[in-house]
Amino acid sequence: MVRTHSAQTEVQVHSHPWAQMVFSEHGTVRVQADRKMFTVPPWSAVWIPAGTLHLAVVAQEATLIAVHLLTDPGGRQDQGGWKVCQVLQVRPLLRELVKAICEDEHGALPSERYANVVELVMIELRTAPRIALGISMPEDKRLRSVCEAFLADARQDRALAEVARSAGASVSTINRLFQSELGCSFAGWRKQVLLARAFALAAEGSSVSHIAMDLGYSSVSSFSYMVTQLLGLPPSKVLGRQR
Repeated sequence: MVRTHSAQTEVQVHSHPWAQMVFSEHGTVRVQADRKMFTVPPWSAVWIPAGTLHLAVVAQEATLIAVHLLTDPGGRQDQGGWKVCQVLQVRPLLRELVKAICEDEHGALPSERYANVVELVMIELRTAPRIALGISMPEDKRLRSVCEAFLADARQDRALAEVARSAGASVSTINRLFQSELGCSFAGWRKQVLLARAFALAAEGSSVSHIAMDLGYSSVSSFSYMVTQLLGLPPSKVLGRQR
């Protein structure tokens, strides 16, 4: 399915009996599912297992492509890798194959060719690289208040103590809640928030140097190190694709 959405379009919470892979031709979409928020740039997709409650927000005007699957790519031998939401890299071949399937909505593909294209899509899906994207959201009110404050103003140089006081908790309590509720440190969680914000700024046309400054990094090199550490690619490669 191919749909074009205007900026700030919200898709309310829902689920469906099929699995789904969603990516955009252009623009950025945020998907929330499994107590995580995924900011998905055009070169990647979010995988949503069947029966998973999720919602989506289109940050900028975007053309979204959704692939519906009645079976997981891993088949019966899958050990659960496709049972959780995750972000996949959409390589050029997979992108073009999916676009070819979309033509079938208009009866453009002969049935034999359609079946062959679908099989190739499944092969590409099984081997699609996973990307470490996803912002976990807690249930504890104090920790959620802290997380929402950082989501509203994502900066590397913003002190945790300042936000913790506003939430009525000490820094040590907040650090303990990050580990017990989300299974990560505050620093690790914040990197995901900064990365998501970087994607949004890149989609607006900001350069790498301006993004680093907006996110409160002392230098472009320190920002580049963070991106490379998480994604295995420097910002010039990752954010350049987004623009």
